[in-house]
Order: sequence, then C-alpha cells, then structure tokens
Amino acid sequence: MQTITFIGNGNMGLSIAKGLKNKYNIEVVGRDIKKLDLFEQALNIKIDKYLMEGFDITDKTLLLCVKPANVEEVSTKLIGEAKVLFSVLAGTKVEKLKQHFKTQAVVRTMPNLAASVGASMTTLTGDIAFKEEAKELLGAVGDTLWLNSEKEIDIATALAGSGPAYLALMAEALVDGAVKQGLKREDAMATMRGLFSGFGTLIQEIHPALLKDGVMSPGGTTAAGYAALEEGNVRSSCIKAIDKAYEKAQQL
Repeated sequence: MQTITFIGNGNMGLSIAKGLKNKYNIEVVGRDIKKLDLFEQALNIKIDKYLMEGFDITDKTLLLCVKPANVEEVSTKLIGEAKVLFSVLAGTKVEKLKQHFKTQAVVRTMPNLAASVGASMTTLTGDIAFKEEAKELLGAVGDTLWLNSEKEIDIATALAGSGPAYLALMAEALVDGAVKQGLKREDAMATMRGLFSGFGTLIQEIHPALLKDGVMSPGGTTAAGYAALEEGNVRSSCIKAIDKAYEKAQQL
C-alpha cells in the first residue's frame, strides 16, 4: 500500500487518518511523542511515528495538517523535497506553501470532520497534474470536488469545511426546542438524528426548495414553524455565516 505521511497530529489529521487507515500505510510526524502515541491509540493500528525536527520528506506524499499560523515554523524543521504536498489548511495559499516547503507539487484540500466516518465533502485545487491522485486519496474519506481556483476553495471552505459546525448548531437548537415543549431529551436526540440521516439522503436527489415545498402543506405545522424561522432571519444568518467564514479564510 502507498504510504501517506501526516505532518501534524491534530483533530482534522486524525479524522482523515481514520478514513485512510484501511487503504494506505499511515506515518505521522509531530513535535510531541506523547501526542503521537495518542494519535496511534485513537487509530487503533500500529503506525510509524517520527519527531518533526530533521525529518526527511524526500519523495514522500505529505498531508499537511498543522495550524495555518505554524506553516513557517514547521517548514524549517523538515529536510529534503517532497513528491507532493496535500494541504488541509484553511485559507493558506498554494504560493505560500510552495514558498515555505520544498515540494514538487501542492494541492489544497478542504475536507471536514466527517472524513472519520468516510463521509467528508472534500474540495480540491492546485497542481492539475495531481488532480486524479488527489481525488483518489481524499475519495477514500468521502466525496470530492475539484475546483478551478483558490477563491472557489475558500468559498467552499466556508460551506463544507465549516458546515458541520453550522448544522450542529441547528441540530442542538431543534432538540432544545422539542425539549422546551416537553419531549424527553433522549427522545428528542434520537428524533433529530433520524431527521438528519433521512434528510442527508433526500437532499442528494431533491432541490432544497422542492424538498421544502413538498413538506409544507397549506396552514400546517411546517408552515407555522417555517414562518418563525424566517422571522428570526435564519436564511439571512446562514448567508452571513458564509460571508464571514470566507472573509476569514482570505485573512489567514
């Protein structure tokens, strides 16, 4: 199996590694051996672990999973020239990555935490020569979409990368609403999970507007609830969330 070298051992790296571990050999590079041990324990498989200082990346396929602010520091600790660097860093441009890391090619990727269960929506852009390899690699943890510009991947980051947090907020709020009206929390949680599971399937085939229209009968319960959401500017707030997340990606 091909070896993927993870540079960094945070939550996103771990989520991706969980999705890849049955299809690729995993090795991880970090600054703290105790944290590397925890990374290995979470994967529940034996992996190769290395400290970052002086690690040789020559001809390796790298998956960069550090914080954007640590790019300069991390790059000075590695030696050699990589075959390709796949970066999951939000907002970090290809030009900056090439400036700091010695690598033959760079591809930006934006998976989300659903990678750990093989259900990520990952957007990609960068060196076109590695388009198919990028789609195959990240396709091991869910769906992929190649985009034609870094502007587009920054927008997609605001949607798919940050999206699980937005949906989690909505899920929690809906459960709280049901509890407020008298449903037991465990029953509300079970109902919400079933709702999201079924919706995830439906939205693959039905346009959101048509799905909404199909549920909303005249003068019914859905219409009443939907009107309350509109009064609360939920639609506007969602649009603003994408605006703000995209602006932040531009600043990183």
